[in-house]
Amino acid sequence: GNAVTRLVLSLLVALLAAPSLPRAEEPAGGTARERFESLSPEEKEAVREKWRTFRSLPPERQAELRERLERYRALPPERREAVVRSFRTFERLPAGERKELLERFARFRELSPERREKARATMARILEASPRERARFLENLRRWRDMGPEERDRMRERFRDRGGRR
Repeated sequence: GNAVTRLVLSLLVALLAAPSLPRAEEPAGGTARERFESLSPEEKEAVREKWRTFRSLPPERQAELRERLERYRALPPERREAVVRSFRTFERLPAGERKELLERFARFRELSPERREKARATMARILEASPRERARFLENLRRWRDMGPEERDRMRERFRDRGGRR
């Protein structure tokens, strides 16, 4: 469930935040062991517990998480740092906000590839917009959320009738 996901994410972030993760070409007993040995007893136990949690996952889930780790490792250093900063920011959010974000992300992942790309493009436009345009968009979004289903349907129909123009 969510608790397992949080624990696995924490393990991955702990692994990802390590200064340099060992690669296949590094000698056995290299930097990963040294980093582990430099941890406090409490930190070692936390890592062991997260490892046990990871090992308890189905093999398919383990493979998925390993693939994500490899994708992370393939990122340029500045992008990896941004990912870690974002995750740390996420961890500091109240539990309710984290839950809502995870639910929204799950819904996003259920979208068709075309709808996901459209959502990404829209988000990019919002992030690149001027502060004034961004504020206007966020206000429109707030109003949209406050509308009931019937009012939203009427707005969609008006938008369609105008040929998608504002």
